[in-house]
Amino acid sequence: MDDLKYGTRDKRGNWAPSMPLKIAPFWTGKFGQLGKWLIAYLWPHNTIFMAVTMAYWYLVLPDWAVMKSFAWGWALRLYAVNAAGIFVMYGSIEFFYYVRRIQGTRFKYNHKFPSENPSDVFWFKSQNIDNFLRSFFVSIPIWTMIEVVTLWCFANGFSNRIDPAAHPVWIAILILLVPAIHEVHFFCGHWLIHQGPLYRWIHSVHHNSINPSPWSSMSMHPVESTFFFSEMMWHLLLPSTPFVALFQLTSTAYGAIVGHIGFDKLELTDERAMDSHAYTHYLHHKYFEVNYGGDGLVPLDKWFGTWHDGTKEADERMKERFRRKKERMGRKKAPVTPAA
Repeated sequence: MDDLKYGTRDKRGNWAPSMPLKIAPFWTGKFGQLGKWLIAYLWPHNTIFMAVTMAYWYLVLPDWAVMKSFAWGWALRLYAVNAAGIFVMYGSIEFFYYVRRIQGTRFKYNHKFPSENPSDVFWFKSQNIDNFLRSFFVSIPIWTMIEVVTLWCFANGFSNRIDPAAHPVWIAILILLVPAIHEVHFFCGHWLIHQGPLYRWIHSVHHNSINPSPWSSMSMHPVESTFFFSEMMWHLLLPSTPFVALFQLTSTAYGAIVGHIGFDKLELTDERAMDSHAYTHYLHHKYFEVNYGGDGLVPLDKWFGTWHDGTKEADERMKERFRRKKERMGRKKAPVTPAA
């Protein structure tokens, strides 16, 4: 495919889409765009996450009687399935688009590949090895731990579990709201760990991957991983069901790759490609202090002035915000002149 029909490439070879990012149309009154937006909302990502959730529900989870007690057997089984699922999903994209490079740099935001830039900030000076090890030995165990604890709570009645047969409309609404819950939860925690020492001690681990790839998705400090996956636990407080809680978790875990693919489109054939929806979070990795949340389903970035839609105008607004921030910091550091 000719990526220049969809965007532009700068002198360095970095590609950017021509169309600016947009928040959900019901916030801007563009109700005529709701149909197209709804299709993109459901397909392909949320459809895939729902299919994964159903596979877990019917094929992986043990009986509720088993989950009433903590035991290594079912916990390790969940870890094995989680690790295998991530290895297959993330690994296949990493292999074909980053190792085999079947698409070259077409639609790739940063024209370089992580393997081309060894750095001392990574274990073994390799972003790929570092990200892989942190994913499988830090984040996926924490994901599994939260999954086990939450399912144990449901099994033992420590929740506001409701009968879906008695509340089908609410459950349908709650399923549709799962991405919105994610965006609010992610924005709040993500913004917090960008502040002062929390960034240096915690979130800088993830931001070492300035040019992210699929393995970067779960490369996190343990504190960040714990908060990231803990959104499943909202369904212990909400009137909800374990199935919806599981959908929340699988959407979070398998969906982490969405912002870290590094390509705007993944070519499937010479004429067909799948939109990645990766640009919003890629801009966060590029500029750090923009797009703390999601794609604008709940446009907290827009409301708090940290939204970047990829345009030059957004660049100018960001630079002005950085300038004002620098001035405020300069005033705080300025020495106080004693009165005569």
